[in-house]
Amino acid sequence: MAETNMPATEAVGVDEMSHYEFAFHILPTVAEEEVPGVFGDIKAQIDRVGGHITHEEAPQRFDLAYTVVTHSEGKNYKYNHSYLGWIRFVAAPEKIEALKAEIAHETRIFRHLLLKLTKAEVEHPFKVFEIRAKRKMVSADETEETTEETEPKEVSDEELDKAVEEITS
Repeated sequence: MAETNMPATEAVGVDEMSHYEFAFHILPTVAEEEVPGVFGDIKAQIDRVGGHITHEEAPQRFDLAYTVVTHSEGKNYKYNHSYLGWIRFVAAPEKIEALKAEIAHETRIFRHLLLKLTKAEVEHPFKVFEIRAKRKMVSADETEETTEETEPKEVSDEELDKAVEEITS
């Protein structure tokens, strides 16, 4: 029987930690002053499973691209906004199932996504709300510039005749 050796790059040690990102939407029915408490509870859940938080962005009000319908206690609820936040952390892969179980019991979160990050994603974190603010500033600046350019300029009859002569000759 021939022995096969696993390459070192594929071997995963028990003590090896992986990088994860947890993005979530908090229900808009949660009072705005209670949102930091929910965020703290989520971070505490990550700590309980032995995770170490590396980056985070606190939840902020976020207009959804479409109306989200959720079903709770026999009723459908429609939401057009939520509080969006995310947390990046390092944890042992075997602890993630325990974290998923804890998150499943969190009734104040109506959508979430837990991803294992690649090395490139770990090296280049970004902040959603900072990027959105920069885009708004850029588009506002562009709007001012285009408004100035599109406003009609007063032209004298002589200048107009001269321009017509240049075009027709």
